[in-house]
Amino acid sequence: MPVDGWDFSWFEGRATEERPPWRYSRLLAARMAALAELPGAAALDLQTGGGEVLAEVPVAPPTLVATESWPPNVELARRRLARLGATVVAMADELDDLPFADGSFDLVVSRHPVGIRWDEVARVLKPGGTYLSQDVGHASVGELTEYLIGPQPEPDGPTRDPRWSVMDANAAGLDVIDVREFRGRMEFYDIAAVIHFLRKVVWIVPDFTVAAYRDRLLRLHERILEAGPFRATSVRFLFEARKSP
Repeated sequence: MPVDGWDFSWFEGRATEERPPWRYSRLLAARMAALAELPGAAALDLQTGGGEVLAEVPVAPPTLVATESWPPNVELARRRLARLGATVVAMADELDDLPFADGSFDLVVSRHPVGIRWDEVARVLKPGGTYLSQDVGHASVGELTEYLIGPQPEPDGPTRDPRWSVMDANAAGLDVIDVREFRGRMEFYDIAAVIHFLRKVVWIVPDFTVAAYRDRLLRLHERILEAGPFRATSVRFLFEARKSP
């Protein structure tokens, strides 16, 4: 199965995941609709993937830009976001300098960013502009990581805990106005779902291949057959910050 983009419809009937109560897609649609009413308004979606989430907004602001660094996703996003009139900018790396002028955007958003250059976000936001994201929290799906790799050591530096985002955003001169965390249940009903998930979400087991983990996968397959779905915990947090007027 192809692993391009962030479409998870293939997992229907094979895996489930509880969703955070704040409904990021609805928040995003509301923010974009508000900007669509303002002449000259502009929004930026960082690390858009294949544009799956951004494509759900019903209307777009006068200027809509998205960035993506994985070439197959860039082409997917360009096709998917064409109806919104969005410009998709290919980046060599997610953490490179953003190729936009200072104070270009009223809104910067990102869903599940790999990392954020807070200094660059602060630079490209207009005074009074807002940054909004839904992030993957620390040790998300950690049960699956530990099943395949073993117990993980406690990190001795920054993690995906939202407190680090708060500190980094503040250090870049942004005012944090909302942080909400959520832990939800994930269930994998067969080993194919596990394998496809690990191929698609590569940071769960960074060196994953079926051949390298065949023995552990076989044990997990047998466990699912005998005891039912493999359960893990999905960690997400909503983050919002504003640039001072």
